[in-house]
Amino acid sequence: MILSRQDIVSQIKSGGIRLTPELDQFQMQPHAIDLRLGYKFLIPRNWTIDEKGRRAIKVSIDNVTAHPEQFDEVILQPGQYFELLPNEFVIGTSLERIEMNAPNLMAILFPRTSTNRRGIDLSLSGIIDVGYKGHLIFPMKNEAGDQVIRIYPGERVCQVIFEELKSPLTPEEANQHGLSGAKYSETTDQTFKLDKDEERRALVEGKLDEMKKRFGV
Repeated sequence: MILSRQDIVSQIKSGGIRLTPELDQFQMQPHAIDLRLGYKFLIPRNWTIDEKGRRAIKVSIDNVTAHPEQFDEVILQPGQYFELLPNEFVIGTSLERIEMNAPNLMAILFPRTSTNRRGIDLSLSGIIDVGYKGHLIFPMKNEAGDQVIRIYPGERVCQVIFEELKSPLTPEEANQHGLSGAKYSETTDQTFKLDKDEERRALVEGKLDEMKKRFGV
């Protein structure tokens, strides 16, 4: 069941959903809420300089050492803007920190169509799990040809739809993602994180079938 505006407000008042800073009336939709763009952006790097010289940064699941150096962080101040260059890809963050405290609620993240119509590809749809606590991250790409798109922190860029689960989850069940705990909840690291070592090694070594037999459900 998808929550309506009245249901969402009730959950916010009861603490089942918590957003910081609090929502304003512009963000309330009939059966969703809009989230605002935050001040933090992550810009992918494609090269670095070290003792070997100018070295390309290889983005691959088998290169763990390069993983931490793949992004530059930009944090704006109120009143500043971010210009998204033609064909540039960055990772944006939500202004709001969201807490999914109700044991029977999850949410799904979608782009706003008005954001896409400006030429910003926010082609995301992501699950916000029961028990999730933190800011959200989303990929942004300028697909408006040669235009530079100026965006401001605080713009409404995406929507969240809340759904009620048929059965509530315990905190332990909600935190169990595959063979490990949730990667992004309660973390300040807003880049993407690598999957489990056993899974990545199996993929790199072409042993997917063996891995599935070993870790069958």
